[in-house]
Amino acid sequence: MQSAPNQSGSSGRAVIRFGVFEADLRAGDLRKNGVKVKIQDLPFRALKLLLNHPNEVISRDQFRQSLWPQGVFVDFDHGISSAVNRLRDALGDSADNPIFIETVERRGYRWIAPTQWADPPAPPRLIVVKPEAEKGPEPSHEKPSPPPPTPHRWGWVLILPAIALALAAWFFRPGYRAVSAKVKTTTGAASSSANPAPPAANSEAQQYYLKGRFYWEKRNADSLNKAVDYFTQSIVHDPAYAPAYVGLADCYNLMREYTLMPPSESYPRALAAAKKAVELDDRSSEAHASLAFALFWGNWDAAGADREFRRAIELNPDNSVAHHWYATYLMTAGHHPESVVEIKCAQALDPASKSVLADEGFVLCAAGQCNEGMALLKQLEASDPDFVSPPRYLREITFSAGDYPTFLDEWRKEATLLKDRDTLKLVEAAHKGYASGGKRGMLENMRAAEKQLYERGSESAYSIASIDGLLGHNAEALQFLKVSYDKHDDAMIGVKDDSAFLALHDDPAFKDLLNKVYAQGKD
Repeated sequence: MQSAPNQSGSSGRAVIRFGVFEADLRAGDLRKNGVKVKIQDLPFRALKLLLNHPNEVISRDQFRQSLWPQGVFVDFDHGISSAVNRLRDALGDSADNPIFIETVERRGYRWIAPTQWADPPAPPRLIVVKPEAEKGPEPSHEKPSPPPPTPHRWGWVLILPAIALALAAWFFRPGYRAVSAKVKTTTGAASSSANPAPPAANSEAQQYYLKGRFYWEKRNADSLNKAVDYFTQSIVHDPAYAPAYVGLADCYNLMREYTLMPPSESYPRALAAAKKAVELDDRSSEAHASLAFALFWGNWDAAGADREFRRAIELNPDNSVAHHWYATYLMTAGHHPESVVEIKCAQALDPASKSVLADEGFVLCAAGQCNEGMALLKQLEASDPDFVSPPRYLREITFSAGDYPTFLDEWRKEATLLKDRDTLKLVEAAHKGYASGGKRGMLENMRAAEKQLYERGSESAYSIASIDGLLGHNAEALQFLKVSYDKHDDAMIGVKDDSAFLALHDDPAFKDLLNKVYAQGKD
């Protein structure tokens, strides 16, 4: 998502757009679809502070310094809460299911919606009046052509024809008929719930939703951020449109895999959006599948996830995403034969999906069919070298197989696609260690480099725990696993079957940790 630079910079820009809103930071105006929204000075200054620091947590102390001059003594906590609540009211936002402003418990608030600067107006043209003798022919009285439209953040004017063609191709791809039906009804026809059907979305909300799905399917950092923008705009146009909340949840569910957003930020947002979607339409298969994904990976709630996946498939047996994500859940839970059945079902329902194909390769390898799985992943990597899942899965598979040269090559490809400079440094350190000291030299170099990143807050404790386990540093591995548990690292959901910790399986402290992780969601 685009960061908003300080409005006092040399660019002269002062208007920021988000969804159907735009805020003029100099004039103190907030508009929705061009119509001025009534907002008081204090809430607008809170908005201005948030917009100038998107995706950053703004502490209450920062709000205090920005909203009140020095030497003023008021009930700051109440004043800040009141300003944020009035701002949310002006935007139609909710603390429980935020679109724009997220409450970060015990820390402050964060702006989470995509933003874009509006270009400044063109300077007035200097008109030179010629003497009569120098004047040319009489000017035409035809209506002058309108000025070119202001370019969107992603250059919509230039790429609309291409997008139209791509959208058309996507709409008529195999399996789209089912998707189209879901857009209109939100669910399959399998439910006889007594709940009334949700109100139909207006056409603008539906169009923004479809554009969001188009970009969501691309599965990369830029496209997911664009999808978040479109789903957000869909919600702003129709706050009761459940599919848009599903789309938002699906984006955040995938952020931890395709972007550098940490799971501690992505999964709470996914869970909030998915719960809102189910609240709006309990018969939505898609909403239950999104909720299941967030419950498992974000809350470690296997029982709740299994229940929601089954509900999603019951509501619509043709929901390929539900079968797909259920397969990855079953694989992680160790139910390999069932996971293969589910991923094959997802592939049959949506044969064009590259994400399903990639996960099919990984699921097959986990189920002991590694030759078939590896062949599928290599074929997909060759046909789509910009897709991050094949090198990620091949990295994990080749490391487990002891093929360290291939592991390092695939790791570099993954980090390059993610534009992750820190990980590229890790790869370089691992390469040097392997060249000089084989596997152990590689692990020791990785451990030293990851520890530096961890101390800067750029690396997870789980990664260091894994390397410590492989090096035989059991006490250190257990120490970092406890940190991972405390931070609710999503990698902990697979700790039971992680071969790095085989030597810890008889350790009472490790057993206690497993009980805590896998007790989530149980009564």
